[in-house]
Amino acid sequence: MSGVSTLTTPDKPPVRAWLPTMMTLAAIWGCSFLFISVGVRELHPLYLALGRVLAGSAVLVAFLVIKRESLPREPRIWAHTFVLGAIGSAIPWTLFGYGEQRVPSLLAGIWNGITPLIVLPVAVLVFRTEKFTVQRVIGLLVGFVGMMVVLGAWNLQGGADLTGQILCMAAAVFYGIAVPYQKRFVAGSKLSGTALSAGLLLCATVQLAIVAPIATGEAPPMPWTLSPEVIGSVLALGGLGSGVAFVLSMRNIRLIGASMSSMVTYLMPIFAIAVGVLVLDEHLTWYQPVGALVVLTGVAVSQGILRRPVRASKKSLEPAAAPVP
Repeated sequence: MSGVSTLTTPDKPPVRAWLPTMMTLAAIWGCSFLFISVGVRELHPLYLALGRVLAGSAVLVAFLVIKRESLPREPRIWAHTFVLGAIGSAIPWTLFGYGEQRVPSLLAGIWNGITPLIVLPVAVLVFRTEKFTVQRVIGLLVGFVGMMVVLGAWNLQGGADLTGQILCMAAAVFYGIAVPYQKRFVAGSKLSGTALSAGLLLCATVQLAIVAPIATGEAPPMPWTLSPEVIGSVLALGGLGSGVAFVLSMRNIRLIGASMSSMVTYLMPIFAIAVGVLVLDEHLTWYQPVGALVVLTGVAVSQGILRRPVRASKKSLEPAAAPVP
């Protein structure tokens, strides 16, 4: 019999049960920036985002049919998913498209990593779902320094590169607003994450279907006019990044909890940089990966991952709060 009581050591699934899934998620989401870079070669960013949400909606609705679940029915839920469709999908995915017309895909992947740094102050100051602590403030300050390093604040000269980085940063800011918004207004719903996400993407599809033709002044291109690479990128962004990846993410959350599952955030920039260099022959300046490491360090500090270990307590063994899909 083990010297540690089973009452103080919760059962944990073996690493082999969740690590392959986490690596697959990191690869899918990290490679999404490559697919965006390929997609905007022939598609306007608005139409690329429209194709993405349309493909993602189709995959998630198919999962609902297989699981025999229904879409949300409450008007209140639909109102909030409409907002989330805009700030969590339509706007940031369009901004990343505009940004990657000006900067390498690997740099967009690095900027995506700042999302947790945006979530915390928004959650504390706007939605009041979290509280500041000394550790979190230190993490935010470290992350801010890292953002300035990635940006090359000492060498700013304007132009397309600066504009592209600001657009990618803005996309991450919208992600950071969407997460606490969802936690504040939607997380308490009894609906499954698949149903909520399907509703969110359907709302984003309607929004972009209306806005894209007006903003671009042209009809969407017919699929047969696009190259196979661009069509494949759109399907990968929607079907994999917004469909299959969500199902895999929910599996890991159930296995190891929301906090541990969020570690995928630290792996995504690695894949984004790797595929950018190997597939698109992109290049980094020395301070961009250095800044990315500083940002991720700040994220780890603010989330309590880098801290002194403490003895197990009853509170630490409570199940994690329901995650935001």
